[in-house]
Amino acid sequence: MQQMPYLSLNNLPSTWIDGLSSQLAHEENILAWLEIDLDRQLHFATGLIIVTDQRLLAKTADDENWQTWSYQPGLLLTQRDHAGVGCLELCDQHARLGFWRYRLDHAMAVNRLIECFTQQLEYRLSGNLPESSPASIQCTNCGAFLPSEQDECPFCEKQSHTPPSTWTLLRLWRFAKPYKGRLLIGFLLTLCSTAATLVPPYLTMPLMDNVLIPYQNGQPINTDLATFYLSGLLGAAVLAWMLGWARTYMLALVSERIGADLRTTTYEHLLNLSQEYFGGKRTGDLMARIGAETDRINLFISLHLLDFATDVIMICMTAVILLSINPWLALVTLIPLPIIAWLIHLVRDRLRIGFEKVDRIWAEVNNVLADTIPGIRVVKAFAQEKREAARFYAANQRNLQINDRVNKVWSLFTPTVTLLTEIGLLVVWVFGIWQISKDEITVGVLTAFLAYIGRFYIRLDSMSRIVSITQKAAAGTKRIFDILDHVSSVPEPANPTHLPTIQGQIELRHVGFRYGTRSITHDINLVIKPGEMIGLVGHSGSGKSTLVNLICRFYDVTEGTILVDGYDIRTLPVAEYRKHIGLVLQEPFLFFGTIAENIAYGKPDASRAEIVAAARAAHAHEFILRLPHGYDSLVGERGQALSGGERQRISIARALLINPRILILDEATSSVDTTTEKVIQKALDNLVRGRTTIAIAHRLSTLREANRLIVLDRGKIVEIGNHAELMAREGYYYRLYLAQARNVDTEDRIAAPAMEHSIAGDMK
Repeated sequence: MQQMPYLSLNNLPSTWIDGLSSQLAHEENILAWLEIDLDRQLHFATGLIIVTDQRLLAKTADDENWQTWSYQPGLLLTQRDHAGVGCLELCDQHARLGFWRYRLDHAMAVNRLIECFTQQLEYRLSGNLPESSPASIQCTNCGAFLPSEQDECPFCEKQSHTPPSTWTLLRLWRFAKPYKGRLLIGFLLTLCSTAATLVPPYLTMPLMDNVLIPYQNGQPINTDLATFYLSGLLGAAVLAWMLGWARTYMLALVSERIGADLRTTTYEHLLNLSQEYFGGKRTGDLMARIGAETDRINLFISLHLLDFATDVIMICMTAVILLSINPWLALVTLIPLPIIAWLIHLVRDRLRIGFEKVDRIWAEVNNVLADTIPGIRVVKAFAQEKREAARFYAANQRNLQINDRVNKVWSLFTPTVTLLTEIGLLVVWVFGIWQISKDEITVGVLTAFLAYIGRFYIRLDSMSRIVSITQKAAAGTKRIFDILDHVSSVPEPANPTHLPTIQGQIELRHVGFRYGTRSITHDINLVIKPGEMIGLVGHSGSGKSTLVNLICRFYDVTEGTILVDGYDIRTLPVAEYRKHIGLVLQEPFLFFGTIAENIAYGKPDASRAEIVAAARAAHAHEFILRLPHGYDSLVGERGQALSGGERQRISIARALLINPRILILDEATSSVDTTTEKVIQKALDNLVRGRTTIAIAHRLSTLREANRLIVLDRGKIVEIGNHAELMAREGYYYRLYLAQARNVDTEDRIAAPAMEHSIAGDMK
């Protein structure tokens, strides 16, 4: 068994190196480290925890000096999480020695740090590493501790992006295949138009040798022959123009349709992905992929790919013509070609990786805009205009730096290709003059060669420039197919069960759910009868919203089963199942459009009478009629033209219109005042009548009418009963209700003794 590998001090974040170097003892080696991001008061602040071969070291914003603990019997490093925040604790047999806060996205790294500490503690005390857990290694880039069976860091792997290959562009054939007939016509037109452009240089050769040079030598000019050649030049030019216009128009039509299909398919696939996917993505990034990237691909197909095909055909045809006229002069002409090809190969990978980085950095710029513009009210309310401008400036500067690196490579490559073509042209002049002096070729042949070679090198230079455009398109294609290749974590059933109507009975059997490494709910068993109203009660982070998300199938359970009318919801088509669910959220989302369109969002074909009836039942009809255009009034972006209570009543009307059998109320009245709450509560009374209802409410008093209250704590059901029964038990719900009635911190009043001790210690 080998000891764990040591890490260099340079592997740590640079801000900690100087301070830590003076703390390490002679021959003390670092085994693992973790940078945390919260202080004890849950403010954002950085801290560092180090596991060495001799001890544990830690320093946070709350500590003036480094804290250290040597390995000794009884030491225990553990972690727990509560309400979205993790806590790492170091204890011995008598007391807690230290604790640190962190956000839960560090949970995997924390687990690996604990594993490293435990292994090293056992090694120091017994001299042997545990057989069940062989020596692990730590990522030298980010410090994450890796299990023995894993040799790649998942954190760096998330951040590292596989460079896009040019072959990725071939995947676009999936969208081009329906238009293969038009593409074939476009290719034939390209072939013909390219051939037409090669006719004039060929006619230049006899025009020089048979008309102009004899006339220069004293012979009378042959008018008929000159007219024939000049007519040929004019005809070839007109034909090339007509064919060029036809092929450009044809391929432009095809490329626009390919681009439209690509956007539509990507957007439809994006809509079908699970809620989990959107939780890890930024709005600006997704918008950039569907918008800017598809436009770039479309431009590549319609313009640059056409030019590239023309260049290839032109070079091949020109090479054949040159070889047929004079093989030796043709070989001299083609000398720069392999050198240019080698240069293209040399810079291709750098450009491909660089442009992929440019795309990602540009997405960051879009992310700032996507965050700031919808939240402009909050920005102005807190006077954070300068801060957001600084964020945009920083993102823009990163974009500038990446572009500068790419341009450094590209700016050297392009002039080099131009220089090589100029040298090639000079070589042709020298070799051609030498052959004329030996009477091996005529002046007309050299003239034709120079005309062809000019076109040849122009096309060669154009092909070299397309390297940049191709790599940009490849990077964009990769980012598009990153979406299309993603499989939803809430898949459609292979053999779906169709339920035209449902009664609304919901049964949860041993339901458990984990989000990443964090366990949210455990072994939940519950039966909700058709038409029954239940309330979900518990402190923040107890699993109420998670349970609702599982029932709506925004996520799939990781353990157990959820059944509706006896059928596993995973066997039902997702869209069909959700049509039976009405959802009223704490923060209702309204789309830009009229009030009528927002009410009818779940049932677009609803008549005006149905919309008005739903609005009346939601107690929204009166305020709607007071608006300038009534039901045709625009609500503005995200409903900003309406108050919070008005938006909520529109949301209730939207749920009423689809007449769902299952109703979800997620904190539907928590963000409004008491007067508005009473109006909304009347609307909710109409909404819940005769429906299976699951309600989450911040104010426990609003759940008194529920048939049963389900009390949750740390992802488990701890009590079930109606309000009177639970108050009589004087248990968890009783303490929660009294704590809220007295307007005190509920978590301090209802937590278990161990939890109370932990929180009290944390707040010292």
